[in-house]
Amino acid sequence: MDYRRRLLFHGMALFLIGLLTGLAEQHFTNVRMALAAHLEGVMNGTFLLAVGAIWSEVRLASGPRAFAYWALLCGTYGNWAVTTLAAMLGTGALSPVTAAGRGAAPWQETLVTAGFISIGLAIIAASVLLLWGLRGKAALVGPNA
Repeated sequence: MDYRRRLLFHGMALFLIGLLTGLAEQHFTNVRMALAAHLEGVMNGTFLLAVGAIWSEVRLASGPRAFAYWALLCGTYGNWAVTTLAAMLGTGALSPVTAAGRGAAPWQETLVTAGFISIGLAIIAASVLLLWGLRGKAALVGPNA
């Protein structure tokens, strides 16, 4: 699989999803959280584009490489999706600033909280793997090798 090209594709797709979310902000239960969802889409799309741009420099075995790729996709799309869900439900889970005194049913708060925690773990794991894969010197290629 061409991970680099797929990351670039998903980066642009998520960036577009973020832009479209911004157009619908006023239709959500919690407009502040909808703004956060818009920004999550745009920023996470940009993050995927940046990772796609450096992907050829990441030195990982095939298993950790695949894990990093999928953790990135789950974490970035999930971040947008859970933030959008929080905007729809009007939850205040893990985000009192954007909740503005709002709250939802306990099961909704629990669902959003679990989503944010799992997304955070996925992004942290992917970031650690990327950092590990970028350590040391890159292999020299070409006439100076």
